[in-house]
Amino acid sequence: MRTAFINQLIAEAEKNDKVFLLVGDLGFSVVEPFAEAFPDRFLNVGIAEQNMAGIAAGLAKEGYCVFIYSIGNFPTLRCMEQIRYDICYHNLNVKVIAVGGGYAYGALGASHHATEEVGMLRIIPNMIVCAPADPQEAKAVTTFVTAHNGPCYIRLGKAGEPQIHTEALSLKEGEILTVKEGGGVAVLSTGAMLKYTLDFLQVNNIDASVYSFPFVKPIDQDKLAIILKSYKKIITIEEHQAQGGFGSAILEISNDLLEYNKIEKLPLIKRIAIKDKFYSVAGSQEYLREIAGITLMPSFFTITQTDAV
Repeated sequence: MRTAFINQLIAEAEKNDKVFLLVGDLGFSVVEPFAEAFPDRFLNVGIAEQNMAGIAAGLAKEGYCVFIYSIGNFPTLRCMEQIRYDICYHNLNVKVIAVGGGYAYGALGASHHATEEVGMLRIIPNMIVCAPADPQEAKAVTTFVTAHNGPCYIRLGKAGEPQIHTEALSLKEGEILTVKEGGGVAVLSTGAMLKYTLDFLQVNNIDASVYSFPFVKPIDQDKLAIILKSYKKIITIEEHQAQGGFGSAILEISNDLLEYNKIEKLPLIKRIAIKDKFYSVAGSQEYLREIAGITLMPSFFTITQTDAV
């Protein structure tokens, strides 16, 4: 996904001479093509992510479309105050890019597990939050945020994520993608959990619908209302803490749609996410997902008479 991002960013920079990339002493064997093509619009600020966010704000004030790029927690949790005050408060054209969302850097331990940043960033005014699921979504999101004048966050996987969408995408703000249409249960997935979800359904021969959410904020409320009306049970899945993340966003918007009579009733909404716990172990992304309970089970797809209220 990170390669798809940098390749698309190069394509955007060729068309837009205001695209500027800052990195925090990483991205080697990934960002070099950008640095070589646009040496006057690339800067490695060193291991100083908070300073990087401040530099980005200054460049944006001078008219640049600035991308800051680092590993998971470092351009997000470490810079939350700078993102809030320097970037979002002034509604500046800065894009925060985190590579290795969730447990992608699982072997490096909790300091590199980016499992809370979506919840933190989505509650900051003016910030758009994106979590692409595959290289095609990553390219489309990169194009979208470059064209959007304002703060954005992109949560990328680490590397090697398979391509799920067979054709190039063009995304509108908040767009929800229909990936698979099936039975009376729908799985709403964001980020890199999409491939796992599709594989699980295929292996277990389960007929269910699957929707991909490349945007966690905003979310197309009209499309979500249609989904909520169409199924008795909804399952949300994310590689993030349950509190404040994607599933929380779905619950909040669903309740608002019910309150304002956009839907008549709520289906059962089951959230698959990390349950308010640190996992202080090192291991592969798949191993950490399993011990954190970010897994589906066939029993989740059983519908009972009480699954809609």
